[in-house]
Amino acid sequence: MKFPAWSQEAARSILLPLQNEPGPVLMALQAISKHFGYVHPDAVAIVASEFNVSRADVHGVLTFYHDFRTTPAPKNCIKICVAEACQAVGSRELVIAAQKEFGIVIDQMSLDTEIQSAYCFGNCALGPATMVNGALIGKTDIAKLVQAIK
Repeated sequence: MKFPAWSQEAARSILLPLQNEPGPVLMALQAISKHFGYVHPDAVAIVASEFNVSRADVHGVLTFYHDFRTTPAPKNCIKICVAEACQAVGSRELVIAAQKEFGIVIDQMSLDTEIQSAYCFGNCALGPATMVNGALIGKTDIAKLVQAIK
């Protein structure tokens, strides 16, 4: 997915509709992330200023939620469930195969692909579950994973 380049002006305009919302920090970070594909480091100060909270408060929310990124996403984002139900049906082996296939270590990123561990997509009956570029895939093996990237 193609996102617009970071812009402080655009970020401020995104925050305008949230001015009267109670506890808007999480919603503000979500809105910025949805628009730009990540939360630029400068957004912390902007959100703090717009909603009269400390930068530490904004940073705390940003780092608490694992789905927020502070750098642009690579072309392909792979999340592999490593919770117990998926481990029981092969997610550990899938992680090893994916690392070999894409030449990167889990929770690291290459120029065009990232593999992350995740804990439960709520698709336990169809494990091992993965999410590739936002699409949930059940009963994933390495062939399905490679096909999803293509």
